[in-house]
Amino acid sequence: MSKSAIIKIEKFQIGGDNPPFIIAEMSGNHNGSLERALEIVEAAASAGAHALKIQTYTAETMTLNLRHGEFFINDPASLWAGNSLYDLYEKAHTPWAWHKEIFERCKKLGMVGFSTPFDATAVDFLEALNVPCYKIASFENTDIPLIRRVASTGKPLIVSTGMATLSEIADIVSTARAAGCRDLILLKCTSQYPADPRDSNIAVIPHMSELFDVPVGLSDHTMGIGAAIGAAALGAVAIEKHFTTSRADGGVDAAFSMEPGELRSLVVESRTARESIGTVFYGPTKHEENSLVFRRTLYIAKDIEEGEVLTAANMRAIRPGRGLSPKAFDLLLGRRVNKKVAAGTPVSWDLIG
Repeated sequence: MSKSAIIKIEKFQIGGDNPPFIIAEMSGNHNGSLERALEIVEAAASAGAHALKIQTYTAETMTLNLRHGEFFINDPASLWAGNSLYDLYEKAHTPWAWHKEIFERCKKLGMVGFSTPFDATAVDFLEALNVPCYKIASFENTDIPLIRRVASTGKPLIVSTGMATLSEIADIVSTARAAGCRDLILLKCTSQYPADPRDSNIAVIPHMSELFDVPVGLSDHTMGIGAAIGAAALGAVAIEKHFTTSRADGGVDAAFSMEPGELRSLVVESRTARESIGTVFYGPTKHEENSLVFRRTLYIAKDIEEGEVLTAANMRAIRPGRGLSPKAFDLLLGRRVNKKVAAGTPVSWDLIG
């Protein structure tokens, strides 16, 4: 499928001249409360998000219940230091019993509700709920069997490419295509939490799109909306950001998640950035034509008599723009007028004897 092709997910068209498809990622920001999860859904819809995404896994499907070695997070720079992987996923996962109600609330509010599955059992579960599309997370983008299973559903597939090499992305694309995925979107992603904008390298977006002939968006973990707006200006067809009602409420991903006001700004400004790309064009646009009158042009600045010489004292470059261009000023100096001319008359070649 060409990078310029339109991918349809429910009522939304993604790609082409359409504004970026804005995805609010709930992740574990529900803090173990279905009520809070639904509040996040409501807030995302109110802010104008087009989709809300959750994650479908359990601690058992993610890792082993061990608390030593590589199964324990000791890195003091990590947001999740002091947790075992198992305990972290146990805390962060979205209970599968909540999925149906979350998706139904999304649909009621006009958003696409979908998820990231982390193993085949999650795909089977989501298929039973008839989700409209799927997402593969960066840490799973080398899990070829999982990509093959998701792609075989035939539904649109969004894949984050965090940490992936060119050859790994090629594997993602070829695997998805071979398994039957027609609608594929890749997301440029930096798997750092939060990410430094200087590591975002959003210049990759048009390059990746051209190289793999697919639409490309951004999965963004930077603070604020600057990187996302830059991505929209580079042609990103979708933007995914982690979202919460308030960072102050805490949560496993709250520290790098957007709040409602920021999400609202992202929706508006990414649309503006996308619209501003336009085409290579020089000269006045249709809507600028009425502004041409405000350019500086040459006017008679003092009443002058027939036969009088034009000088810097009686001819000036001023607004409005009804006279000759200022570039004719030097050519006109010393020339005589062929009639009496009042101050405020635009200079034209007809005045010259």
